[in-house]
Amino acid sequence: MLRPVVVGLDGSRESLAAADWAAGEALRRGVPLRLVHAWEGLSPDASQLPELEAPRYWARRILRGAMDQLNERHPQVYLSAEQIARPAADALIEEGAQAELLVLGSRAFSGFGGFMAGSVALATVARVSRPVVLVRADRSAEDDHLPDPEGRPSTRTTYRDVVVGVDIAHPCEELLAFAFESAALRSAPLLVVHAWHSPYAPPTATMSLAARRTAEQALAGALQPWRDKYPAVEVRTRVEHERPAQLLLQATREAALLVVGRRDRPARLGAHTGPVAHAVMHHVRCPVAVVPHE
Repeated sequence: MLRPVVVGLDGSRESLAAADWAAGEALRRGVPLRLVHAWEGLSPDASQLPELEAPRYWARRILRGAMDQLNERHPQVYLSAEQIARPAADALIEEGAQAELLVLGSRAFSGFGGFMAGSVALATVARVSRPVVLVRADRSAEDDHLPDPEGRPSTRTTYRDVVVGVDIAHPCEELLAFAFESAALRSAPLLVVHAWHSPYAPPTATMSLAARRTAEQALAGALQPWRDKYPAVEVRTRVEHERPAQLLLQATREAALLVVGRRDRPARLGAHTGPVAHAVMHHVRCPVAVVPHE
């Protein structure tokens, strides 16, 4: 059975942009798209009381509006939708566990509103066992492609880079698998970024030639099995002395997608996204995929 791409909808511009991105991803992967709207205030059954029926009406309207928009823009996608009478984070975590990936809208720059408001997105990203992608409200399909020869936005040109941040001290097969697959699905170049940073080094410190060679060799070794598996993917690497989040911010200014990892921690340690994932979720403009790994 095919896992669907699942998108969480709350009626905001961010969630509608996420739904549009998710439809494109479902097409690339050849899987269904599932829309969910979750709120614990929803009554599971029809009611004669207006104060109980109103949330159900608005949930139906949110889902129907999104479905109409997606059917018009992506008629080839198989769509389904459901209202869920549960707290949003709990419902999205459960839905995400059964998904190929979970897609959420993000208003990270303001720090308020949408799924990034407080606990919902952070709790979801930190606890979902499958990849989660965050999409900005101002993101369009044309933004994922290079401009045409006249400099105009287009969806018919080559995809921009897929960028993945790799910590060679902690190999992550799930992260590289997702990054290479995402690049292959788009016929896009893959830029693999590794940031060498010592908290004890002064800001003006540079990476020694020996340290750079060691890092580049370790990175090449980690990438070789994936290069062999995806020979058609054009791979470039970038090893710099810089803070990881800052280097990823620089590397994704013209990117189609950023892929970062999140270590899956034991329940007793609590749910965390990690400092790098947390930073890029709030500041990187392209869609950000957070991939859990051991």
